[in-house]
Order: sequence, then C-alpha cells, then structure tokens
Amino acid sequence: MKRYKYFIGIDVSKLTLDFAIMNVEKLIYHKKIANDDTAIASMLIELKEINGFKQSNSVFGMEHTGIYSNKILSMLERKKANIVYENPTHIKNSLGNLRGKNDKLDSIRIATYLKKLKDDLRLWQGKRKIIQELASLVALRDRLARTKRALKTPLKEDPLFVSTKFAIQNEKFSSRTIDALEADIHILDETINLLCLSDPKIKRMMDIITSIPCVGHFTALQMIITSNEFETISSRKQFAAYAGLAPYPKQSGTGLQARSHVSNIANKKMKTLLHTCAMLSNRFVPEIQAYFKRRTEIDGKPKMLVFNAIRSKLVLRVFSCIKHNRLYTKDYDYNSEN
Repeated sequence: MKRYKYFIGIDVSKLTLDFAIMNVEKLIYHKKIANDDTAIASMLIELKEINGFKQSNSVFGMEHTGIYSNKILSMLERKKANIVYENPTHIKNSLGNLRGKNDKLDSIRIATYLKKLKDDLRLWQGKRKIIQELASLVALRDRLARTKRALKTPLKEDPLFVSTKFAIQNEKFSSRTIDALEADIHILDETINLLCLSDPKIKRMMDIITSIPCVGHFTALQMIITSNEFETISSRKQFAAYAGLAPYPKQSGTGLQARSHVSNIANKKMKTLLHTCAMLSNRFVPEIQAYFKRRTEIDGKPKMLVFNAIRSKLVLRVFSCIKHNRLYTKDYDYNSEN
C-alpha cells in the first residue's frame, strides 16, 4: 500500500486548472494556471520545490470532465504519476453537506477527498491509443445518430399534425442533411470495424463477446471501451454496479424492509444496450425464454426485475468467457463462477 504525503486536487475547466496541494495536516498551496502544456509543465516543476515533495509520495486527483482533462492526464501519465480520476458525484457524496462553489473550493475538496480516502484510492489506468481512438469515434457516431433522429422523428409526425404542403416542404429541406448524416455514419462504422480488426487483442475480445447469443458488436465494443479492455473494471460485480444492474437493499432501523433497487448512478447507455440484448435473448434464446417464463408466471416476479437478472446473466457470461479466453458454449455452468 502506498503511503501518500501530498494530495493534489485539480479542478479542471476548459481554460484553466486550479491546483490545491495538501499534506497530511493542512492546505499548503493553491494556484490557478492555464489549461495548456506549457503551464502544466511549469506547474509540475514548481511542485518539486515543495519541501519533501516526491512524485512517489504524492497523488493527483480530478473529476471526470471529458476532453478538458486530456492535457493534464496525458502529461501526468507520461510522468508516471499516481492519478485518481473520479466521478464528481462520488466525490461530492463522500464529503457530506457542502456549501458554496468555485474553482478554488472545488480543487480543495478534491484534495480533501484524496486525503480522506488515502488508504482506499483506486488509481486511474490509462487506455491504449487505439481504445482512446475507438472511444472518440463511437462518441462522434452517437452525436451524429442523435442529430439524425432529431431531424427524422418530427418528419414522421408532421403528416399527422400539419398540412400536407408543410410536411412535404419540411422533408424536402431536410433530406440532403439526413442523407449526409447517414453517409457519415456509414463511413464511421467502416472505420471502427477496420480498427477493431487491426488489433489482435480487440478482435479476439470482440469474437468472444459476440459469440454469446444476442450480444451484438456495438454492445461488445462499448463493454471493451468502458471497462478499458476489462482491466480498469475487471470483475462482473464491478461492471454490474457500473452499469446499474446491481440491486442494493433498502432497510430502516425500525425493521421495515423494502424491495431492493438498482442505483440511478450508472452508465445509462451501457444499461440500455444490455437491456436490448436481454429482450432479444428472451425472444430468441430458449433457456432464457424458459427462465423468464418461470420467474414471472410461476414465481410471480416483476418483469423488469427478471430482465435485470437476464442482463446480469449476460454480463456474467461475458466476464467468464473473457477470463478464460474462450468462446461461449451453451453447456458450460456459468453460475458456478458466482
């Protein structure tokens, strides 16, 4: 277990970075810098001037802020620094009731979080360049697909609520944009597919995951990206919690106990993809059909609870197959790995 002496909280924004440096006793330093390579490099040199400061006894922490964190993450990774890259909600909830908000306060709170949880911090693991590229392409594809839906959905509704003249006119003025979006999405799909085929590790994982009935290529790719090739999220229980599949008990001190519920803090996109796979499994996979019928009709369980159990079964199968580096086989006892 690493013994940290310095905790550096970094509040990231588009143009600036706020650094708050704490030792085991108190806040000793705060500075705001530009979010660019030159300023970051100078700041890292400046940190070395603090008495007793070493990279090995220090930990840097920041919240998920999308692409705005790329520069500082890249430089810290090259320096082999200890990095915590955490969900903002998780940091906020761990510190209790908070009052006030600005960049300096946020950086101090991140440093406080690092100090408070110093013995249980999970260090960030960088992704390979090809995973970063795939994640960027998939995110772009999602944006294009959302834009296309935003244009097409009203066009389908127009004939029901506006005059025929207006409906034809709206479709005419949107058609070229929609055609261009569809062409771009098609090119993106081909590029993503070629990238997956070019990397033996990713290709093997894709083959393994898609060997499971009703788990498609897009779901497989999302699982590989979000789990960082099953290294950052390395167990099915971690992934179930990440995707909002794990049920949590709800019980009061008076002895009253409600039905367990899944958490709303989850990757909703991943959960939606897995739910689609679960619904397809219930239509086309005989053993899943039998399981769903038994749990709903005989045991009387709510349908959504059973669908959540099917999603969890699919995740279990994925992680089992990845762990043993083998394709899915129907007769294997996956429940034995619980």
